[in-house]
Amino acid sequence: MPSRRTTSRLAAVAVLGAAGAIAPLSSSQAAEPSAPTSAQPQTVQRLQAAGLASTIKLDNCSGSLVRYPTSTDTDKAMLLTNGHCYEGGFLSAGEVLVNKASSRSGQLLDDAGSSIGTVQATKVLYATMIGNDVALYELTDTYADIASSTGAKALTISDSKPADQSAISIPSSYWGKTYSCSINGFVGELREGDWTWHDSIRYAFPNPDCETIHGTSGSPIVDNTSLEVVGINNTGNDDGQQCTVNNPCEVNEDGTTTATQGQNYGQQTYWFTTCLTDNAIDLSKDGCLLTKPATATKPHGPKKPH
Repeated sequence: MPSRRTTSRLAAVAVLGAAGAIAPLSSSQAAEPSAPTSAQPQTVQRLQAAGLASTIKLDNCSGSLVRYPTSTDTDKAMLLTNGHCYEGGFLSAGEVLVNKASSRSGQLLDDAGSSIGTVQATKVLYATMIGNDVALYELTDTYADIASSTGAKALTISDSKPADQSAISIPSSYWGKTYSCSINGFVGELREGDWTWHDSIRYAFPNPDCETIHGTSGSPIVDNTSLEVVGINNTGNDDGQQCTVNNPCEVNEDGTTTATQGQNYGQQTYWFTTCLTDNAIDLSKDGCLLTKPATATKPHGPKKPH
């Protein structure tokens, strides 16, 4: 079993740099490029399956280069990581960021985990730690620009919920390692400290190949069959405690809680595709699952790092 960092999973993220944090991994995809037309830009070609290719190493977490199923090569590329990996520190339990300026950068990796270039963000398109734990950034370059300069092609965010018991991979750019897992159901309410997440992905446990550690936060969860991103790795229970930071608990319908030491979790990402209008996030769209700023719960304030 890989040793866990002593730094708090969530608290580590507030201390930017290699001293802590967690990050999930990413995989790849396969698809056919569509022929360009005068009215429709060429659809970005999906990446073939490959280890750490198109993951992005951040200073405190893992991340990945991603696209929507409908993204085109002329669209600005995007970086996906956890909300708790936001460079400004933890988001409070009621905070939602939309189109916030950012100058964050990261190292784009190849299949072997070597850097093939630096990517630069211009803004946070969306970030939250309530309901979900995600941060999606817009980069300076288009998918075509990145493919031309590095050969890298983005991972595709699936537009549907992953299937229970499906095999998944979690490539961590932070550690340069890919974890092999399977899904063991979904948690209606997962609570950790001041934060609550919904319909979370539970990993099969015990599984020595899926013991994600601090530093794997933000890694993409890739379905081994579709090779699409179905989620994002974000937390696990370190000490067997219930509902404390680094010790998430499952909240049952009757309000009782359960916690299993060593159990790890991720959050779903198809939610993004329920909120798209012309490849842009539209929180007012009917059926949009992402937490809206107006409906977010009143913040209680984030836990402070030790």
